[in-house]
Amino acid sequence: MSANLPPDRLNDIGVLARREIEARILAPMIRAFADAFGREQVIEIAKRVIVGIAKEQGAALAQQMGGNSMAQFVASKTNWVKGDALTIEVLQSSETQYDFNVTRCRYAEMYRALGIPELGAVLSCGRDGALGTGFNPDLKLTRTQTLMEGGTCCNFRYHLEQRTPSPDR
Repeated sequence: MSANLPPDRLNDIGVLARREIEARILAPMIRAFADAFGREQVIEIAKRVIVGIAKEQGAALAQQMGGNSMAQFVASKTNWVKGDALTIEVLQSSETQYDFNVTRCRYAEMYRALGIPELGAVLSCGRDGALGTGFNPDLKLTRTQTLMEGGTCCNFRYHLEQRTPSPDR
């Protein structure tokens, strides 16, 4: 995203609505490009671009939140759950750890309803770790399953790594 663009306020409508709008535009384009250039190559390019955008959006989100602490990251999820988009079970929330399971994901339901379940992981799930890293470079996500890909839940485990000061400081 260019520094000359106005601030991105599209999440105000709720991320679920935003992702549906994006999917209705991107899915036909991805299919057309895949037909012309090969599916694997097009999907890899789409993943790379979306991860880059997510990192930029994470940095912008930290700025919008006034900082990049774990508490600010947790508070930022308001737009992601808007419209009952996610049913979340919080397991742990501290200054360095935020563990939760998503037990219902309307994003996955929406991608299935649009007939593009295979793109859901690319267009949505693949953003999660990059958004966190953009928000705070020390924020790491571990996730071993998603509802989008047939898991029993999405198991988000965000950990804020404590950097050890270098010896020359």
